[in-house]
Amino acid sequence: METKNKTRFIAFSSQKGGVGKSTFTTITASILHYRMGYNVVVFDCDYPQHSLWQMRERDLKTVMKSEILKRLAYRQFTTINKKAYPVLQSKADNALRDAEAFLQSSDVPVDVVFFDLPGTVNTPGLLNTLAGMQHIFSPITADRVVMESTLSFTDVLTNVLMKRGQTCIETIRLFWNQVDGREKSHLYEAYGNIINEVGLQTMETRIADSKRFRKESEATAKTVFRSTLLPPDERLMKACGLDLFMVEFLRTVKL
Repeated sequence: METKNKTRFIAFSSQKGGVGKSTFTTITASILHYRMGYNVVVFDCDYPQHSLWQMRERDLKTVMKSEILKRLAYRQFTTINKKAYPVLQSKADNALRDAEAFLQSSDVPVDVVFFDLPGTVNTPGLLNTLAGMQHIFSPITADRVVMESTLSFTDVLTNVLMKRGQTCIETIRLFWNQVDGREKSHLYEAYGNIINEVGLQTMETRIADSKRFRKESEATAKTVFRSTLLPPDERLMKACGLDLFMVEFLRTVKL
């Protein structure tokens, strides 16, 4: 379909909870939409909690309570002259149809659709929806359970879907998140060797651990990191390596 050729369908996806897929969906969408000029849509398919949709509701209330954030938001939206990106509820088995319907009805061309998907492979329609992505990014941590879960998950994508030609997937990239600088580097080397042996690729950029990844905007804050309404502060991005991650991300998805 013509719209889909122009629009990237991207998911930060993992079978393990708590590794950062929803957080990276939010942060990357906000950087692209508010700072880099792309038009973004997010489909929150993590039924029934719909955590990103709920985050948007909380972000709206937080901004209205804070004079600092209110000024930041006013300056941003008058400068970029467009609205906040939509965060829409869907389910894994309906997500591709809902996205195509949105693209057909949208008044503006959409550059990227992000899908925040459930972490359970047997969720109805999940594999079919993942097969409709062009780019999948899986955050991983140096933890045996996370690694085993992620490798089995990505093995299904690469050896079941991609090799059968039943997919739109162009790239699958794992990336290290929550990297503790005190942790021994040989751990990452050992896990890296395992990843390479099964034919998967990791991104060069590693994201340093930061409590800000788990912390939403606060009414008392003077800077923003994790928000659906504002992009993360550039100094905070640099401190954890997110600036370098975005460069590699853009190169990977060809934006």
